[in-house]
Amino acid sequence: MRIVLDAVAKGRAHGALPETSTLFETGRATLVVAETEQRPTVLGLVASGRMKIDAGSVTIDGRTDAGAIRRRVALVDAPVVSEPEPNVTVIGVVAEELMFAGHAPTPFAARRWLEGLGLASLASLPIGNVDAAERVRLLLELAVLRPGVEGLVLVAPDRHGGEPAAWWRIAEEFAERGYAVLVVAGHASRTALADRVPAEAAASREESR
Repeated sequence: MRIVLDAVAKGRAHGALPETSTLFETGRATLVVAETEQRPTVLGLVASGRMKIDAGSVTIDGRTDAGAIRRRVALVDAPVVSEPEPNVTVIGVVAEELMFAGHAPTPFAARRWLEGLGLASLASLPIGNVDAAERVRLLLELAVLRPGVEGLVLVAPDRHGGEPAAWWRIAEEFAERGYAVLVVAGHASRTALADRVPAEAAASREESR
């Protein structure tokens, strides 16, 4: 699967999202830069087929098909849109996602699932108190439980603090497992990851106007 965003933009005078181009594909992790409070979420919605654009194009395997992108790409931890409420416990977040994925949404099932990932110690913590890297791993693992998910768009993991290298390494692990991974983050993270992100994986751009 290969999803290409070509000069996509949103809003009046492209204020919500300046022209941005990137691509993500099966087996690779790609980093795209978006700054300000709202633009990372807007870009995440566009990249996952959940928002119409005012300019540019979004294609999947060479064709325009937003429905196919929505079915095959999960939008992960986007502020306001898909982030879990910060005061909900991890076990509560897991139980809800198990339900959406068609599994038993019981506390017992949630705890067993966490044990399988070695994250049982997080069960009673509010999700808002979870370390950034562990949060990313947890939410990506939950996203791929849903049937048909082949791609992951992770929005602004850098807003939770921690070292960018930690969550980038997790993104790469999911790419190695066969997923197409797009991470939306800020310029500071791109700079911090300069020696870790291949040039072609960071060739995406946001063109301010």
